[in-house]
Amino acid sequence: MNLERLPNEEKLTLCRKYYLGKLQMYVCVWGFAFLPFLWLVNVVWFFKEAFVKPTYTEQLQIKTYVKRSGLGLLLWVAVLTTWITIFQHFRAEWGEVGDYLSFTIPLGIP
Repeated sequence: MNLERLPNEEKLTLCRKYYLGKLQMYVCVWGFAFLPFLWLVNVVWFFKEAFVKPTYTEQLQIKTYVKRSGLGLLLWVAVLTTWITIFQHFRAEWGEVGDYLSFTIPLGIP
């Protein structure tokens, strides 16, 4: 889809849908898991519209959605990285709980 061809109202609506994750008519349980991916798409796709293009009426709201999407994405990456680091470091010390949380159990001495 070419954003150049869309009217500004449609751009705002599309940016809002990507920010909220409401791309389908129904709310899917898996939607929450893929929301950071939608935020990434929102930031990449609408960055130029929000910060580079000349000012227009809907631009302030688009800018807000792009900033919030970027912040949510960074927060999600930080939390996921922290969890992965903690899990990799302490999995062996957690014993059975660490094994239950593991998808595959590595062989060898921890």
